[in-house]
Amino acid sequence: MLRQLDPDLLRTFLAIVADGSFRAAAERIGRTQSAVSMQIQRLEEVAGHQLFTRERPFARLTPKGEALLGYARRLLSLQDEALATLSESATFGAVRLGMPDDYATGLLPHILARFAAEQPRIDLDLRCETSARLISLLDHGELDLAVVTRTPGRPAGQFLREEPLAWATARRNPVLGKSPLPVAVFQPDCLARQFVTELLAKAEKPYRIAYSSPNLAPLLAVAEAGLAVAALPLSSVPPSLKVLRERDGFPPLPVLELALLRSASTASPAIDALADCIIEVAAEM
Repeated sequence: MLRQLDPDLLRTFLAIVADGSFRAAAERIGRTQSAVSMQIQRLEEVAGHQLFTRERPFARLTPKGEALLGYARRLLSLQDEALATLSESATFGAVRLGMPDDYATGLLPHILARFAAEQPRIDLDLRCETSARLISLLDHGELDLAVVTRTPGRPAGQFLREEPLAWATARRNPVLGKSPLPVAVFQPDCLARQFVTELLAKAEKPYRIAYSSPNLAPLLAVAEAGLAVAALPLSSVPPSLKVLRERDGFPPLPVLELALLRSASTASPAIDALADCIIEVAAEM
């Protein structure tokens, strides 16, 4: 008859070794003491030897029990490793993620840190573009997921979080008294830029777009140099800049909504895993 070492019996065996008695092991693994005794009897039948001396209340290993101990630990460790590898195999692959550059600064590091810990075998291809460009890439099958700014009146995708816009400039800034006011904004297809120009026009505040960029870093550099007032997501404003408010003569900017969009042409467990991670991280921030 073929003899096999049942992993369930080995786990009970190791629980007794760890806790020093059948009673304590039974409490640990949620079984009755008689059930634990029956399991050890079955294991001893397979091993062909007594594994514990019956010195109540303690359970001490016999020489054969000592011999089995190392093998039991290695066998269970190998089984756990194999199961972990097989479970991770469902999330091998690559995911193409897009996100506006201005949100990436505050949101992306938290997403990447958690995702790398949870799914170390998935590769990420990251793109930073405006929301309009990301939606186009998604529609053409060049991205799997995209975090974008929702267009008012079109609540597409999975809502992630609200993101206030803010006016930001250097703490000592001579441009505040200039007319027209030099403004630094994202490129024309950015929704935030549209809000900025409309609000300044409505407030009858003379302005000129002195600096424009699709990326956050140049706008921060311009603002920190005291060359312009920048309109930025509040989460991306560093401590070195001052946030301007109504009392400073600036109209309040709107609160934007971030949403997660998925490609209609791609699907995989890897994409699902990243989507779940993004939703969880955004909810916690």
